[in-house]
Amino acid sequence: MEIMVSSGIIPDAASYTFLVNYLCRRGNVGYAMQLVEKMEANGFPTNTVTYNTLVKGLCMYGKLNQSMQILDRLIKKGLVPNVVTYSILIEAAYKERGVDEAMKLLDDIIAKGGKPNLVSYNVLLTGLCKEGRTEDAIKLFKELPEKGFKPCVVSHNILLRSLCYEGRWDEAYELMAGMDRDGQAPSVVTYNVLITSLSIDGRIEQAFKVLDEMTKSGFKVSANSYNPIIARLCKEGRVDLVVQCLDQMINRRFHLNGGTYNAIALLCERGMVKEAFLILERLGKKQNYPISDFYKNVITLLCRKGNTYPAFQILYEMTVHGFTPDSYTYSSLIRGMCREGMLDEALQIFGILEEHGYVPHVDNYNALILGLCKSQRIDMSIEIFQMMVNKGCMPNEMTYNILVEALAFEEEMELAATLLNELYLKGVLSQSTVERLSMQYDLKQLTG
Repeated sequence: MEIMVSSGIIPDAASYTFLVNYLCRRGNVGYAMQLVEKMEANGFPTNTVTYNTLVKGLCMYGKLNQSMQILDRLIKKGLVPNVVTYSILIEAAYKERGVDEAMKLLDDIIAKGGKPNLVSYNVLLTGLCKEGRTEDAIKLFKELPEKGFKPCVVSHNILLRSLCYEGRWDEAYELMAGMDRDGQAPSVVTYNVLITSLSIDGRIEQAFKVLDEMTKSGFKVSANSYNPIIARLCKEGRVDLVVQCLDQMINRRFHLNGGTYNAIALLCERGMVKEAFLILERLGKKQNYPISDFYKNVITLLCRKGNTYPAFQILYEMTVHGFTPDSYTYSSLIRGMCREGMLDEALQIFGILEEHGYVPHVDNYNALILGLCKSQRIDMSIEIFQMMVNKGCMPNEMTYNILVEALAFEEEMELAATLLNELYLKGVLSQSTVERLSMQYDLKQLTG
């Protein structure tokens, strides 16, 4: 920003808002607030969108009280909060304090002359349903016309999901019939909610019928529509039907995604690991890239979704059939284990790898150090770092980045700043990384 000003370019509201948004997304709301104060002090324009960005940034980090102060400041400056402002605050209130507090906040907003829109009420509907208060959600849904709003398809979908989840199928179908009577067209989400709920409840035949109706109605069917059905079929061990579904998806040129592979992995729960592998092998041979890359991708996607144990089981079958795991594959497994709290097992992986002649790569160490740091085992992560160096594996910028962020997260700001400074002086961290970390965690300004 300073470069723009010194070059004679006057930043506008859009430029400032972009930077404020960037800082908030990076977690540095404090710097974002300072930037807004600076732009106002220098006579640059601010608008409601600028303040909305601050409000959203604060709400993302559970700072509802501060976000309300920003709202007061916005109003005092003569700016007018809009429906986005209200929706952000109401959603934050429900997530932070519960839906009752969110409803009180909405009442206060209306009492002060604010005019929230249907989005704000949909947030409340979501909150009530997530708290298991379906009856209250139905009551609010029915009151919407009195409040001047006609329930939209999103409103219907929120309530439909809750009714289906509770197995209240008659009411769910009546809600759908009401949509039809009111001329409210269903959406892709409507159909997917029904398919998912029916599949979870074991009503596969009905799920297939909804899928067929969805197709005939001209809606865009995707892997997300098939995945719940495949998941249920795998839970029941109905391999032939799984294969039929997958063939149908491939013939219709659907893009299989992580949800598809995680659904197939459910066969492992029934001890059908070999069957799961054979299905994946069959799919891999139909891809337009090497099957080894396909296998790596599958293992990574399983680990990301908390299916690390099935990933190990399937990986074993893959290795039996000639696949050699690489550093990336092992890092995926280590990250998955750490994510699922299997830290000791992740540590044991290193010993097992070395016993079999594999030398852990820097990415493997980084995955383990990051997992330990996220579990607040900083001391252990430093031990792994020392072991890494002692074994001749040189840390890279990512390694140091993880350690500095871990210290900052633990609020060891002085130590984080000192380490950051030393690493910069040694030339192992780039200037851009130093500036980003310093700004993101409000560390001391570094020189040199």
